Amino acid sequence: MARYTGPVCRLCRREGIKLYLKGERCYSEKCGVDKRPFPPGQHGQGRKKSSEYGMQLREKQKARRFYGVMEKQFERYFEEAARHSGVTGENLLAILESRLDNVVHRIGLGASRAEARQIVRHGHILVNGRRVDIPSYLLRPGDVVAVAEKSAGLTRIKELLEAAASKTIPQWLEFDAEKAQAKVLRKPVRDEIDTPVAEQMIVEHYSR
Repeated sequence: MARYTGPVCRLCRREGIKLYLKGERCYSEKCGVDKRPFPPGQHGQGRKKSSEYGMQLREKQKARRFYGVMEKQFERYFEEAARHSGVTGENLLAILESRLDNVVHRIGLGASRAEARQIVRHGHILVNGRRVDIPSYLLRPGDVVAVAEKSAGLTRIKELLEAAASKTIPQWLEFDAEKAQAKVLRKPVRDEIDTPVAEQMIVEHYSR
C-alpha cells in the first residue's frame, strides 16, 4: 500500500498543529511547527481563511495524518463507524485507537506511531500469543499484546520498555512493563482520546 514518505514536519506545518510524527524531536526546539509556524510552500504565509468545506477537510486530513492512515482506509473506517450504534465521530476515533500500531505506541513501544508501525511490521509483536505483523490489525477488548520473547532482548526494544515503565497509559489499556505485555480492557471513550481533532467536522465532511 502506498504511503507518504516525504518530510513529516511539512504535514504538521500544513495542519498548523503538532501531530507528534517524529517522536522526541517534536518535544525539542528542532520541531518544525515551532521553528516555522506557517504552512509549507512559497504561499504558506499568505493563505486566506478557509471555507467551511476547507475546515472540514483539514480536520479529516489531520486525523488521517495523526494515525498514519491512507485515504481509502480512512473512508472504510468511517463507513464502519457509521454502521455502529452511538456517535459516529467517537466511533471513528475508537476504531483508529484500536489499531495495533496505535496501541503499541500508546504503551510506549515506539517514540512515534511510525516507529511502532515498523516494530509491528518486523514481527516483534504478538497478539494473544500469535505473531501479527499487520499495523492496521484492529484489537478487541480482552486481546493481549506482547513483545515476542526473541525480540525482548533487542537494544531498542529494551530502551523502549524501560521508558514505558514510567509512561502514562490510557485507562482502557493495562500494561505490565516487566512482562512486556498489555491488555485491552475495553473500548476507549472520547475523554480518554487525546487526538487533536473535531470529529464532528469529519462526519459533516463525509455527509456532504
